[in-house]
Amino acid sequence: MVNFKPSEDQELLRDTLRNFAVEVLRPVAREADEKNAVPAPLPAKAWALGLVQNSIPEEQGGFGSGRSAIRASLKLEELAYGDLAIAMHLLTPRLFTVPLIMAGTEEQKRAWLPRFTSDSPVVATAAFVEPSWDFDPSAFQAKAERDGGDYLLTGRKCLVPLAKQAGAMLVYATAPDGPAVFIVEPSATGISIGEREKNMGVKALDTFGVELSGVRVPANARLGGAGADIQALIDASRIATASLAVGVSRAAFDYAVDYAKERQAFGVAIAQKQAIAFMLADMATEIDSMRLLAWQAAWKMDKGEPATREAYLASQYAAQASLKIADNALQVLGGHGYIRDHLVELFLRNARGFATFDGLAIV
Repeated sequence: MVNFKPSEDQELLRDTLRNFAVEVLRPVAREADEKNAVPAPLPAKAWALGLVQNSIPEEQGGFGSGRSAIRASLKLEELAYGDLAIAMHLLTPRLFTVPLIMAGTEEQKRAWLPRFTSDSPVVATAAFVEPSWDFDPSAFQAKAERDGGDYLLTGRKCLVPLAKQAGAMLVYATAPDGPAVFIVEPSATGISIGEREKNMGVKALDTFGVELSGVRVPANARLGGAGADIQALIDASRIATASLAVGVSRAAFDYAVDYAKERQAFGVAIAQKQAIAFMLADMATEIDSMRLLAWQAAWKMDKGEPATREAYLASQYAAQASLKIADNALQVLGGHGYIRDHLVELFLRNARGFATFDGLAIV
């Protein structure tokens, strides 16, 4: 029998993060969007919840619970329900730690993971997306050429979260034998970090373009040596973006439902109007569908089975459905949906980005 009920531990995690999202993140979502910055106290508050440390193995100083794609999916959904940009900011160090956990050599894990188990936030990131209309995660245009015992990295990246703050970065590139990932320190010679990007949505998340001009890294900086499963990392990213999209869609749906119950037209709440009721029902159906697709992909990943098909379907469906749900929420509010007094316009701008958010989160 298929059982979709979360375990007791998963329920506790979900309830804890839901409260954090509603009580801490949502109240500052508009301020963060307007000021293009995450409020200063938030990273430390989130770090205390163990959002990064709880997936790091005990032998590297972590909490010992280990990585779970299902648990991470629940985590991302709840945080995005509070605010997508803030959630992505707080989870950015996982772009570095999770690939190390999944694919790093024992030497790489020992060298890097203990740095993320301190009491204070540690910032790291990943350079994944490339500024090209035909960007293909299976064929990065950034190149890693062999030069003696080293690699030379050349190429351009965009949408690199917290690049100017990060003390370490994973760079995705194409090596002579296929896609590869390299551990790079942003201070390395040949790295140029551009100006902060101006994005339509997730405005509170600092993202930057990064140019690599012959960045020299030793061969042992290649993630997992020569045997890392890069497709599994891409799958984990797609599951993550799908989970984030569920959170944003839930936020838009709940906002629309509350408004429809309160807004009166001709003496009755507009939620009782057939057109509005049917629209809300369709939104609820889409949200459940998105979540189940993400859970299926995460479940297969946790079982150690290939999840590429499921992760791709989950991310593609979520990118389309979340945009539709956010737009419908705006329509429920009518003219009020278009003004900044209500958060639905923020949800819509954020949802529009899911088609390009590959590599900006990971389960």
